[in-house]
Amino acid sequence: MQRAVRQEKIVSPFGAPDFVRLWVVGGLANALRWLEVLAASLFTLDATGSGLAVAVVAAGRSLPLIVMGGFAGVLADSLDRQRIVVGGMLLTAASSFVVVALAAAGALQPWHLFVASLVSGTVYGTEMSARRRMVAESVAGPLVARAVALDSLTGSASRVAGPLLGGIAYEWLGLFGAFLGSAVLSLGAAWLALRVRHVQQTRAVSFAGVFADFAEALRVVRATPALIALLGVTVAQNLFGFAYASLMAPVGETVFGVSAAMVGVLAAAEPTGATLGGLALAAWGQPRGRPVWLLIGGAGTFLALMAAIPLAPWFWPCCLLFVAGGFGIALYSNVQTTIALAEAPVAMRSRVMGLITVAVGTWPVGMLVAGWLADRIGPLWALGALGLAGLMWLTGVAAVYLWRTR
Repeated sequence: MQRAVRQEKIVSPFGAPDFVRLWVVGGLANALRWLEVLAASLFTLDATGSGLAVAVVAAGRSLPLIVMGGFAGVLADSLDRQRIVVGGMLLTAASSFVVVALAAAGALQPWHLFVASLVSGTVYGTEMSARRRMVAESVAGPLVARAVALDSLTGSASRVAGPLLGGIAYEWLGLFGAFLGSAVLSLGAAWLALRVRHVQQTRAVSFAGVFADFAEALRVVRATPALIALLGVTVAQNLFGFAYASLMAPVGETVFGVSAAMVGVLAAAEPTGATLGGLALAAWGQPRGRPVWLLIGGAGTFLALMAAIPLAPWFWPCCLLFVAGGFGIALYSNVQTTIALAEAPVAMRSRVMGLITVAVGTWPVGMLVAGWLADRIGPLWALGALGLAGLMWLTGVAAVYLWRTR
């Protein structure tokens, strides 16, 4: 009760120490995730010359999401969320140290990076239902929306820093230096998460109960048109939109012939736009309109601009299209969490957010398709094809939402 009284006097999320710690942990974890994605992609492309091989390694970071995402939400209600976050960062650090040791011994192979990607993806599978849930609980009610928006904005900013640092680190220090820095900073993030004052009522985990809770979350989603649309748009953005990440190394090195550092610039273009868009949303507020239509509009903007990339096959125009598309991602990211918090009952939020993680888990399928297309029609045309397919999917989602709300 005393803690609640103190929080009522806080006028900014940054006045809550626990929010600040969780905010930094999220920013570090996200930046390091993208740093490793780019460094691993560059290493794999140099070792194999195959766009599909690059996609397989990159896809490992999201493959666990579709398997464990829904259950991560149930477990986040049953187990201590702080321990999940701390344990995840320690596991990430251990995995990165193994990659460093293999690189130092000259024994590193792309399949080792795929295994490390699976470990990172497993940790990422707990992000939505554990750390983000803690972010919403770290401040008093009136500040929750601002805390979520700041966390989302930081996620975009860290996706700028991650690829830039990954490209520079790989060019100057090699894979050894990139993953060593990641391992050390992951340990720092674990220490910060350990200092969060977190109180949670947990319950015993039973496998039968996990499946029952998962089924209950599905029933809530089926009965709520906004949540159905939310999952549909999330699938579109990850299956077709964010799959572009696996093509940045082939596009940069194979199509444009730029250095590893400039590949980092290309990979940072979309999150740069997303960060600028997030700042605009923070300054001027969310545009008027139903959140679901804003969500569809944000994702659709990015997919449409991605579909146009083959029409401008030069490095800087390609970067500019990704920057412009990032403004759509800012709107998509900002609305995604707020819809889940507004439409799902309080007791079901972690489980519903776990289902969102499952939708995010379609990302590796898109990456594999992107790599397959890149080897056959070229990376730029693969981007265009994914953008068009995503727009078609969004059209279907919009039609279902209209039918359910008429």
